[in-house]
Amino acid sequence: MASSSCTLTLPTVEDAGTFTYNVDVNKVFATGTSSGAMMTNVLAGAYPDLIRAGAPFAGVPYGCFAGDSAWNNQCSTGQLIKTAQQWGDQARSGYPGYTGPRPKMQLWHGSVDTGLHTQNFYEEIKQWTNVFGVSQTPTSTTKNWPLLNWTRTDYGPNVQAIIANGVDHDIPVQATQVIRWMGLDK
Repeated sequence: MASSSCTLTLPTVEDAGTFTYNVDVNKVFATGTSSGAMMTNVLAGAYPDLIRAGAPFAGVPYGCFAGDSAWNNQCSTGQLIKTAQQWGDQARSGYPGYTGPRPKMQLWHGSVDTGLHTQNFYEEIKQWTNVFGVSQTPTSTTKNWPLLNWTRTDYGPNVQAIIANGVDHDIPVQATQVIRWMGLDK
């Protein structure tokens, strides 16, 4: 499992919320932009039993920033290229031996992101399609969704990827679409 103090706090917070506030454990999700997107991927890999879905905006794959340094230029510039199997194994290593359901993932990224280069988006797609055992070939593609010049690709029911053409690292969060995809509007 994850070893940082931030990620080790999640089970404690969820347990407290469940017992104190009667939180529905089937409605625990993660989302964030940039470092929050990185944490979303970490939570999906390290705590697949605690979150039901993740929606990282402008993030990097689980394990891309692994190491002792606070910053990883190879990762941030999109130069850390792995096979789908390697990325999938990296995500599964967050909770060794776990065989239960994994959180579905909705990945968002701008096509001209130079903060966390766009190649990371494609590496995330490789990672999560491998985790779910599905092809990297989309089952469907929808252009101009949810905005003009954005494209959504679906890889079965558990992996969805949205590339925002012409958008940089400051990708506008699409909360309504995330809420719908996570099923929180029902």
